[in-house]
Amino acid sequence: MIRHPFAEHLERVATLPAQRAWIAADGALPSLYISHGAPPTLEDPLWMRQLHDWARALPKPKSILIVSAHWESAPLSITSTKPGTELVYDFGGFAPMYYRMRYDTPDNSGLARQVLAVLPDGVHEHQSRGLDHGAWVPLKIMYPEADVPVLQLSIPTHDSTALLALGRRLRALREEGVLVIGSGFMTHGLPFLDWSRPDRVPGWSRQFDDWAAEALSRGDVEELADFRAKAPGMPYAHPTVEHFTPLFVTLGAAADPEEPVTTAIDGYAMGLAKRSFQAA
Repeated sequence: MIRHPFAEHLERVATLPAQRAWIAADGALPSLYISHGAPPTLEDPLWMRQLHDWARALPKPKSILIVSAHWESAPLSITSTKPGTELVYDFGGFAPMYYRMRYDTPDNSGLARQVLAVLPDGVHEHQSRGLDHGAWVPLKIMYPEADVPVLQLSIPTHDSTALLALGRRLRALREEGVLVIGSGFMTHGLPFLDWSRPDRVPGWSRQFDDWAAEALSRGDVEELADFRAKAPGMPYAHPTVEHFTPLFVTLGAAADPEEPVTTAIDGYAMGLAKRSFQAA
């Protein structure tokens, strides 16, 4: 009988020793940019191992604040703090099991108070919205025990300057053991993929990823911010930009956005660049 790759992932991680919890002496946690997929990520053993190993290399955070490509909403909003709020199953055409998955994390009301304390007035709590798949899919892999409080923050704009400023507001949370994550996909040209050749990496995907890797390696925020005009592979790599722009929240939350980042995951999935990194 063929076992589901995610079930095998859970079996593997269950044998590992407990992860060390973050303490104040560790200093600020890094901010992360994660490339995520929809349910196919839960079917990719290598990708799941990379994500989980990355999470294990860090102290376990006290809580997680995540910005996902899949919640574009202004004014700035947070997900519900009500216990038992349903996940958002914002994908279609997949096996029924994915629409039954849960990610029931601990009470996030304390994290919400921390977030509201560092953000401008007027942040809206969306009381009926839970985590979307850009949040719960990677986190279910990275922290499968679901024992860390999680709150999602909307993307109120795609202006890179404004998102860098938003990230700067969140920077202080890292000193309190909050893991700040931007979740997208380094390339996301779904309409331009050849689905009959899933292992083929299109030129536009490779070119954009190489450009981004080079700019990130030298901390060139100005170059990254002008990606619409300067990045090779556009607009095929990002016909819409919501999977790239969470990167600016990640960089804004870093101690110095112009310092080179540390790549945690590279390579491709379905021809798309899954480059992911952490910023100190």
